[in-house]
Amino acid sequence: MNRQRRVVVIGGGPAGLMAAEILAGGGVRVELFDAMPSLGRKFLMAGKGGMNITHAEPQVAFIDRYGAASDWMRRKIEAFGPVALRDWMEELGIASFVGSSGRVFPVAMKAAPLLRAWIHRLRASGVSFHARHRWSGWDEEGALCFIAPDGEIRIHADAVLLALGGGSWARLGSDGAWIPVLARRGVTVSPLRPANCGFEVCWSEHLRQHFAGQPLKGIAARCENPQGGMLSRWGEAVITGYGIEGGLVYALSAALRECIETRGEAVLTLDLLPGRDESWLYAQLTHPRGARSLSSHLQSRCGIAGVKSALLRECAPRAFANMAALAAAIKALPVRLVAPRPLDEAISSAGGIALDAMDDNLMLHALPGVFCAGEMLDWEAPTGGYLLTACFATGRAAGQGVLRWLDQAGPGCREPRKGT
Repeated sequence: MNRQRRVVVIGGGPAGLMAAEILAGGGVRVELFDAMPSLGRKFLMAGKGGMNITHAEPQVAFIDRYGAASDWMRRKIEAFGPVALRDWMEELGIASFVGSSGRVFPVAMKAAPLLRAWIHRLRASGVSFHARHRWSGWDEEGALCFIAPDGEIRIHADAVLLALGGGSWARLGSDGAWIPVLARRGVTVSPLRPANCGFEVCWSEHLRQHFAGQPLKGIAARCENPQGGMLSRWGEAVITGYGIEGGLVYALSAALRECIETRGEAVLTLDLLPGRDESWLYAQLTHPRGARSLSSHLQSRCGIAGVKSALLRECAPRAFANMAALAAAIKALPVRLVAPRPLDEAISSAGGIALDAMDDNLMLHALPGVFCAGEMLDWEAPTGGYLLTACFATGRAAGQGVLRWLDQAGPGCREPRKGT
């Protein structure tokens, strides 16, 4: 009699849970291990301000959001993209809606109901869960080693699926501790770097004291990427004590980070009034102002006041002596960024397992029988639902890859046996 295959999934975020769902549906015995006391901690934290789970923009534009990894990600997203994800949520009893920005949210705007319904269905399908089990690698016999509440345990499996996350928000479980374990076994891993993060700016003490925490609304920004092209976005940002952050900055963070890495700094060019052109601004600024101060004139004629006015004085102080220069500065204000914020503060991370270190099943070339999914892979995307969608999609693809490999491999365990 053929025994039921045993697959161990390590990591209880969206990628690991989706992989477990696919595997359980394929008839294998699934055991999921996570180092934290409960599952989906980063998923729940991401949903605190309103769970933006995916985006409703056209598929071509959606896939382009993955930048250098777009071609690699294409088949995964085509197989399980925004529409399929919303249908899957509906099956769990979680209705969703499209916001005015195109972002997709659960009607309840929370992650917890979705996670509870999902875990309930996984348990019903036979998936067993083991919390507070931190994976530490393999022993010399190829068994998986876990540090558990009652000491170390060792487990043999027919296949292993790793969904251990990146390196941001370490307190929620994504600490990158898996990197040396896989690197010692010949897996190519790019260093983890902050993504969707804020950036440091050498603000004056005046700006820092008086305007930290102030939002910049209704602006646009552009920056040069390291290849010489120009990227631009509309949105909002926030001035902070250390520099600048917010959705507009996150959307450009990959290019900004790479510019800092290659050139030592990056220039984020802000358009403080994207709905007006420079000639209109010049006409307003040169309109007779009588006894009014230039600051009052700037506010009444152009609507530039508060933090926007302070930024102009901070980044282009000489422009106030010449109205043509001031109009130009309003449309193209250079803000010099000197460093990204630390990885643990970032929303997500770049870097991870090289995409060419895996085959089409998402199995590691160096470790037959070991599959990987989610943010531990070397792709990145802006906020807006793209991160979560890719975690779901790669978890699904890796789960299917395990099932295909098991069908082809025949009976018997296939744990890695090189090194410790």
